Amino acid sequence: MNINFNFDKQTGKIKPMHGIGQPPMIGVRDTLFHYLSEAGMPYSRLHDVGGAYGGNLYVDIHNIFRDFDADVEDEASYDFAFTDILMQNLQKHNCEPIFRLGETIENYHYIKAYRIFPPKDNLKWARICEHIIKHYNYGWANGFEMNIKYWEIWNEPDNGRDDTENQMWHGTPEEYYEMYTVASKHLKKCFGDAIKIGGPATCGFRHILSDPEKYGVECEKSDDECYKSGRSENFIKFVKGFFEYIKKNNAPLDFFSWHSYLSTENTVVCAGYAKKLLKEYGFENVETQLNEWNNVCEDRGDPTVATKIAIEERGTGIAAAKTVSMMCAMQNTDTDILCYYDAGVGPSYYRGMFDPKTKNPEPLYYAFPAFNELYTLGNQAEISTDKCKGIYSLAASKDGKKAVIVANTSGSDTAVTTNLDEDMKFFAVDDDKTLTEVTINPKSFVIPNGCFYLIKNY
Repeated sequence: MNINFNFDKQTGKIKPMHGIGQPPMIGVRDTLFHYLSEAGMPYSRLHDVGGAYGGNLYVDIHNIFRDFDADVEDEASYDFAFTDILMQNLQKHNCEPIFRLGETIENYHYIKAYRIFPPKDNLKWARICEHIIKHYNYGWANGFEMNIKYWEIWNEPDNGRDDTENQMWHGTPEEYYEMYTVASKHLKKCFGDAIKIGGPATCGFRHILSDPEKYGVECEKSDDECYKSGRSENFIKFVKGFFEYIKKNNAPLDFFSWHSYLSTENTVVCAGYAKKLLKEYGFENVETQLNEWNNVCEDRGDPTVATKIAIEERGTGIAAAKTVSMMCAMQNTDTDILCYYDAGVGPSYYRGMFDPKTKNPEPLYYAFPAFNELYTLGNQAEISTDKCKGIYSLAASKDGKKAVIVANTSGSDTAVTTNLDEDMKFFAVDDDKTLTEVTINPKSFVIPNGCFYLIKNY
């Protein structure tokens, strides 16, 4: 295939596609947080922080305001101790929080649910959130002036059709819509444009893959039962109901958040559908965040197959290539922020950034500093290329500096010709290399499957 780069023509700004979910916490220490600043990770979305039920310490409303019947105005009603440490560590390493106002997922809710019910009093819940914002942005209760911008109301309230399925919200859709409306109006009344309020952190749009023609998208139809299920269809119904409700009740929506655990190709399709829905309901100018994503399982709904693939690919170059491919592809959609789920340290295959034994970075981690090279330059450069499935590229330039990413997830080694100058240096990430400089002819080279190159002239 041929790829031509026009560094003299700018097509827009490189967006923060290299955010993360929760950071690499080891207790209260920031031992691994230096990897955030070294990779230039711009955002860390604070959901599921600290383990099951938030570890009873971090971020969640129940952890900060432990007795809902307490006085909302009394500083003594709040427990900021551990969340303060987390927030200070993020600030120290130049990673801005996206603060999720809500609760951690309760995977075993079917035995007993504890914290994922609608608040007893929506306005009081909103006032609790108000004081949390005051603590971190305005110094209230011996707090800080962190100027945190993004505040997200809850996480995946559409996770199931009812209490037997839903791990995040044991209430009706309408109860969430009402809570969002009350909270968003109150918080915008308190803080105005100094903050951005959003949600609903929907599970996403995978159902469109089951009937692309019906949903007006172009992609291969999937017969996977996971995507055809009523639970999957519920995600779209929930979002439509959310848009209808907040539009009718004039509730603010500064950013719309959604999630995807699909392949890069199908996530791009879902991003287009998200934009289509936003426009349909009059929210076309609202920011969008894909703030929980992971493409490790590549659209395989069968959990046995998905787990097997995830285990096989952990710590490999293909995991890294898939990750940077998502960043490059989503840069060219209307999505404003991406957050990979997640940068935690542990055996979960959703935590592909660090080896759970050694705590050393896996190849996947190096997708983030590589993308940050382009993000730092800021200006996206024009690319013209042959269509080649599984090959992704992106370029940026500033003041004579040029940087390129080329990634191969196609399944086979691919020969590439370019118009790159001879002074471009290649840095490879694969099974064995971690942004290791390699000697390659910029005009003509082969990129192995499961590899990506960062190419730059500085």
